[in-house]
Amino acid sequence: MGLPPAVLLKWLRAAGEPSRLRLLALCADAALSVSDLARALKQSEPRVSRHLKILSESGLIERQPQGQWVHYRLAAAPEAASFARGLLAQLDRRDAQLLRDATNARAAIAADAQPAGHGTESRLGRALAEFVKAGAPGVVFDSVLVVGVTHPELLEWAARSARQCTALGARAFAERRGFTCRVLTAAGDDARFGSELLHGGAHFDALLLDHPADSGEALGQMLAQARGLLVLKGRLWMFEPYDSLEGSRGRVIEHPLARLRRLLEGAGLHCERLSPIEADGEHVLAAFARPLAEGPVLTTHAEGAA
Repeated sequence: MGLPPAVLLKWLRAAGEPSRLRLLALCADAALSVSDLARALKQSEPRVSRHLKILSESGLIERQPQGQWVHYRLAAAPEAASFARGLLAQLDRRDAQLLRDATNARAAIAADAQPAGHGTESRLGRALAEFVKAGAPGVVFDSVLVVGVTHPELLEWAARSARQCTALGARAFAERRGFTCRVLTAAGDDARFGSELLHGGAHFDALLLDHPADSGEALGQMLAQARGLLVLKGRLWMFEPYDSLEGSRGRVIEHPLARLRRLLEGAGLHCERLSPIEADGEHVLAAFARPLAEGPVLTTHAEGAA
């Protein structure tokens, strides 16, 4: 007996996105945590959590509690498992991206198994941390928020430079290093920050966004929300893959640096420093900005055409 068309379409929509297909391939090989999967894909935990939610709600993967953590694995339901494995059987497992994902996942699992104090540092992470330090030499902040801890060196800087550190994601790394950070999990429909932050009245002296968004439109919306979480004299650092900012406005090609500067200004943030950083085979744009006193100066709805 065949499947209802609605079920098949639900599975196809869930798996028919590059990052989710990569996640499905990893979950078919092992049960992995959000932190493991984020490190495997080199994406932020909030971004990976959103993809996992879609896959989980479709029934292609399932949550597996392991102690105080939750891991994700391929669904045990026969129809869903058969569909997923049949789909993955069409993949060329020699693909360079899939091989990198598998290698990164094994490294993440090995890092989690190390005793406390063992880090997962990288040349790029250290370079980004140095960029942050240059914008706040010797400053001790009252409160810092870190969103999307793709590079744990940034969380380490925040934990050592703030009286109160809050992180969205990266619970495993924070606990392994013994950092006294308040760790939140993205939840609800309030874009990247979650309802607890956006509606809780919290404000921060500094905010770090590590690989935060999927598109120009999403990034513009997130920056506007970030502006609302900063105190008037606060500081914002953000790091975004260079290629995610490549695009055009209508028929005009827009350079990634110009695009990021415009998005920051549109969200009510004055860009004081913008620098390309390249290491470990990755090319990232790093930005340092402060709030404009008058708030946002333009909207970013047109970004959807980029």
